[in-house]
Amino acid sequence: MNTILSIGDSSDNGQITIIDEDRLCYLVKSTSRGAYGLRTISKSLLAEYIDYFGKHPDATANDARDALSGLSEIDKFEYGYTSTLRVMALMALGQIEKYTDQSIKIPHKNREFDFPLQQIFYGAPGTGKSHEIKKLTKGESVIRTTFHPDSDYSTFVGCYKPTMDEVDTQVVPVVVKSGISLQEPGTYKEKRITYKFVMQAFLKAYLGAWKKWADAGDDGVAPQFLVIEEINRGNCAQIFGDLFQLLDRSDNNFSEYPIEADTDLQQEIERAFKEHKDYKLNKAIDAEGAVKDYISNYDSTLSEDIQSGRILLLPPNLYIWATMNTSDQSLFPIDSAFKRRWEWKYIKIAWPYKKNEDGSFKTDENGEKVHFNYSIEGGHDWWKFLQQINAIIDKMTNSADKQLGYFFAKTKDDVISYETFVSKVCFYLWNDIFKTYALDEQQGDLFKFAKKIKDKDGNEKEVIGHLSFPEFYDGDGNVVPDVARQFIEHVMTWNTEGKKENS
Repeated sequence: MNTILSIGDSSDNGQITIIDEDRLCYLVKSTSRGAYGLRTISKSLLAEYIDYFGKHPDATANDARDALSGLSEIDKFEYGYTSTLRVMALMALGQIEKYTDQSIKIPHKNREFDFPLQQIFYGAPGTGKSHEIKKLTKGESVIRTTFHPDSDYSTFVGCYKPTMDEVDTQVVPVVVKSGISLQEPGTYKEKRITYKFVMQAFLKAYLGAWKKWADAGDDGVAPQFLVIEEINRGNCAQIFGDLFQLLDRSDNNFSEYPIEADTDLQQEIERAFKEHKDYKLNKAIDAEGAVKDYISNYDSTLSEDIQSGRILLLPPNLYIWATMNTSDQSLFPIDSAFKRRWEWKYIKIAWPYKKNEDGSFKTDENGEKVHFNYSIEGGHDWWKFLQQINAIIDKMTNSADKQLGYFFAKTKDDVISYETFVSKVCFYLWNDIFKTYALDEQQGDLFKFAKKIKDKDGNEKEVIGHLSFPEFYDGDGNVVPDVARQFIEHVMTWNTEGKKENS
């Protein structure tokens, strides 16, 4: 049959090009962002697709495959190429333009997103990095995970794990010489150790994003967020593995370089898609209106390959955001190749303003923005303390990495108790700052405190002691308020130019 296609014919986006033909078949080059594959397409089968799409112009590739399956002996070889066949049929029918129009951007459901797909929020501890992400993703689907030195690919993506399950056990009757059966035959439930694939954060987010993509309507695509806390505390190269390649996004925000999944992962993805009964990925990708066929820049069967789990490809609605404390001493430095695939947003230490539920700033009767107003027990202003202690840390370390952010310590009714101050703030200072760095000859003025003791005659007298961390606690393990107060006063009267002021 004459299918009205010739050598050299190509789809207008360059995805499909016919490079050779004979009496029975076409040899087709299918381009995928710089890489391509060759496919042999039966002319007889293509004729069926042309006839089908001539009668059903709005059908999807999967619709055609389902409708035509079984009509030909070569189905089992060719229907895996159903998307290629669809494009070629539409080329022959002159309808390809409506499927390759890339002029419409995909709107996100509920609101417009103008954020990087992959972004790391970094800064000193307590600057509100996680809070910033929580605020930006409010009302959206978010899956969170935290990296640590023992994190690896299996704890990030998923793997088979042993679990106790009830399984059916066939019981064969046991008969003794007397003819009495010791056990009734039949099928019984029995708990046994079985192995199941357990999905972790990445795979949950990946599947969630594709399902949202498939469920998209005229109002757009719902975003899916994967949030990684403390990304620099894990070995990123080990954790991401070959997923690293997916972080390269093309102009249409899909992964530029798809990868093949291993067998276990492929089977789990295929199972998850099949369980989503109304899941029609091709229909979502091919739908007209707000959601266009953005995947057309890739191999034309990727939609099927994604459903089968053979191919991994990040969709444009999957956002991967992370936090990084610059004070942490990373066991596994992040290499420059990994860093280049992320946008970086620095969260500066600042005296923050309060906000309303809608994200606008709260204002007073004069229209001025309202600051947070935390204090330390005893009436000490938290922001003033932070300014002073951060100046000291800067002098000690010549860096802002170890400084404290406004939300470093939790409050109750906007007050940081002495207990929290010592266990959280002082513990951090003693272990991460003072133990490593020093303030030359002036440090003695900062690390001293006055305490009252009784001599051998029972008379009380005041002595000056060296302030070590245990001195914050009494014999019963309770914080000594007077010691905490003295330390705060020494900090507040410290001359950040180098000497303690006379008071």
